[in-house]
Amino acid sequence: MSAYQTIIGLEVHAQLATRTKMFCGCRPSFGAEPNTQTCPVCQGMPGSLPVINRRAIEYGIMTALAIGCRVNVHNRFARKHYYYPDMPKNYQISQYEEPLAEHGHLLIEAGGGARDVGIQRLHLEEDVGKLLHEGALETAPSSEVDFNRAGVPLMEIVSKPDLRSPDEAAAYLKALRAILIYLRVCDGNMEEGSLRCDANISLRPIGQAEYGTKVEIKNMNSFRNVRDALDHEIRRQTRALETGERIVQETRLWDPDRAVTVSMRSKEFAHDYRYFPEPDLPPLDVQPAWIEEMRERLPELPGARRARFQAEYALSAYDADILTQGRGLADYFEEAARGSGKPKAVANWVLNELLREVPADDDRAVAASPIPPAHLVGLLRLMDDGTISGKIAKDVFEKMVRSRDTAEAIVRREGLTQVADEGALGAAVDAVLAAHAKVVEDYKAGKKAALGFLVGQVMKSTQGKANPGVVNRLLMEKLPKV
Repeated sequence: MSAYQTIIGLEVHAQLATRTKMFCGCRPSFGAEPNTQTCPVCQGMPGSLPVINRRAIEYGIMTALAIGCRVNVHNRFARKHYYYPDMPKNYQISQYEEPLAEHGHLLIEAGGGARDVGIQRLHLEEDVGKLLHEGALETAPSSEVDFNRAGVPLMEIVSKPDLRSPDEAAAYLKALRAILIYLRVCDGNMEEGSLRCDANISLRPIGQAEYGTKVEIKNMNSFRNVRDALDHEIRRQTRALETGERIVQETRLWDPDRAVTVSMRSKEFAHDYRYFPEPDLPPLDVQPAWIEEMRERLPELPGARRARFQAEYALSAYDADILTQGRGLADYFEEAARGSGKPKAVANWVLNELLREVPADDDRAVAASPIPPAHLVGLLRLMDDGTISGKIAKDVFEKMVRSRDTAEAIVRREGLTQVADEGALGAAVDAVLAAHAKVVEDYKAGKKAALGFLVGQVMKSTQGKANPGVVNRLLMEKLPKV
């Protein structure tokens, strides 16, 4: 048992899915040619003036309401001063003393239980540019700057230091990401940087009330990286404390290739940024009527939908969790479940077959699925009315993926209708019994598994088209007579 308690807080930066940047009309397009999505405002040219993106404010309000924050009626932007080559103005427009929202909470499930994690604040800001190094950062002879990302709207959500393990931190990030995706205010793509996470971590002796020295970790772009980086940092700080080494307040980078954190720079305090109110932007008053308008736009959130799926459709907790990973997938399941009247069958097909073709949390991929809900319902109906068998249904599903045709069209075109004619199937059964006399003897000797083998042989001889129920009945009738 460790003699130290881990204290973790997360700062999550979500790129808002607006059509334009935070303070100008440029497009926040990912992957565009460097420096083609810029203007005098996001380049920080003298004399250019910012204008607040209303949609970004609305997305911030919706998120705040979804995580139980109090939206501040009076809030304003501030200038956060620091020098870095990718920030053209040498200050960042952010929020400090008067953020958009505060005092929220988020329910997480980790370690076999559920509990609330406090959220300290939610504020809006602009992103900075991107440095492109020629080779490794430490040895690069030169670096270039791409300002396409400068001015992209960001929403920063800061948790309270309530997390106590790497698993809890990953669970918090997963739960928050799911909410952002449901609200459609952020696409949640961590690899492209749409969702970024910084962690503040410290250790303190068990029983001590005062926090230890805080270390910030950056460059974590996956749930696994968050877990691994925090786990490494816990071990590093534990060794330091046990050997009397002084832990300094600093920012460290996670190196996933070497699985270590490395020192980047000393960590600044808030007063080092010399915050003061942004003179080019007026204070922002969020009236109660606007807040209520945003509340009415909130969709059913993942936790509530997960619970409803279990109650309404009798799904397991695991199945309901997977089916609610994305709002698009949950919508897909419900449309198919209501159309077919067989929610458990739909869940099985979605979980075992559809998710091989589309990611669970990618709404666009689900919407563009080669098998829309109505086509899946059509496939299930062909199984229910005995037109095709379960084995044939899986083959038809694969052909639906490739051709985007309906199940009915494929079955009709390829002659896959299930054979239920007793005369035709009787002949197939007789042939199988004659060819497998030893198996017949085994069955009569009490080996009931032999029946399954014989059914399989009949299905094989009919290329899977035989009605399994009819085959079973014919075998049971004919076996005693052999």
